[in-house]
Amino acid sequence: MQTNAREWLAEMGRRFRNNPTRAPLYVVYTWYLVLWYAVTSRRPIGTNVYERDWDVLLILDACRTDTLREVAPEYDFVENVDTMWSVGSQSDEWMANTFTEEYREQIGRTHYISGNGHTGQLFERGGLPPKNNTTPVDFSKWQLVDLHAFDDIEMVWKDFHDDTYNVALPSVVTDHAIEAGRNDDPEKLIVHYMQPHLPYLGQAMREDRPLTDLEREGYEHLETGDADREEVYEMYKDTLRTVLDEVQVLLENIDADRVAITSDHGEAFGEGGAYGHPEGFPHPIVKKVPWVETSATDEGTREPDLEREAGEHVELEQHLRDLGYK
Repeated sequence: MQTNAREWLAEMGRRFRNNPTRAPLYVVYTWYLVLWYAVTSRRPIGTNVYERDWDVLLILDACRTDTLREVAPEYDFVENVDTMWSVGSQSDEWMANTFTEEYREQIGRTHYISGNGHTGQLFERGGLPPKNNTTPVDFSKWQLVDLHAFDDIEMVWKDFHDDTYNVALPSVVTDHAIEAGRNDDPEKLIVHYMQPHLPYLGQAMREDRPLTDLEREGYEHLETGDADREEVYEMYKDTLRTVLDEVQVLLENIDADRVAITSDHGEAFGEGGAYGHPEGFPHPIVKKVPWVETSATDEGTREPDLEREAGEHVELEQHLRDLGYK
């Protein structure tokens, strides 16, 4: 058992000073997280992706099932959108409950390409959940494998951080995946796109302009009442289209009989009183993720140029702030 009483009391003090009305709810929430992680770190609630059959697994970070179904008619490779319960409601929780000792043998055959900085937080720094909240005590017992358990792991977010959109762009992740598929021929390949997670860059990229504050912070403005839900949701949906365009490119430039498209978690826009994807949040809009099965054939329509795609190097803390983690 780990004790964080001093840090927890200090944080509760700040919350009572800043928002005395909501602070008692936060006290309850942190104790709930104590119990949640005590249980789910031992017995995850949901289906581990390694229980499914796939050669290539594409993770669309924060992708809602209903939104994917809305845009599915625009993409021939999305025929049926099934669902499954995720093992996490936030990226670090999903990773900690996915890459466990129970699946070490399959992980050892996996090449993981990640645009998500939580890979660095977990595997390099050992920063296990909870990530955004301080709990008074910690009874969790995580079974996360070490970094070297993977056949290979590429943390694209580190050296391909776009300084305009403050994220690893989907085209960069696609190019790394094509390169790995053609040159390394891994038995299992996981490609973790950061979109449609914040920032909601779809419209900005299409118009070749910087992000607005609303596109950068999205549901945070919705939570404070400073934005309209429909407007924020359309930005989110456009960002999903942006990553699906890149998925289509990838499916034309890699060979795989069994490709699955899913998400680590969804995104809440007020459902259950939540915004984004809180830790330990069991609401179906966040925990029930899409599952799409398709295939891929390398038609050689794209030649990856990783030197051209290279961006700025970013430190983990800045990367997570750019994704909306304070």
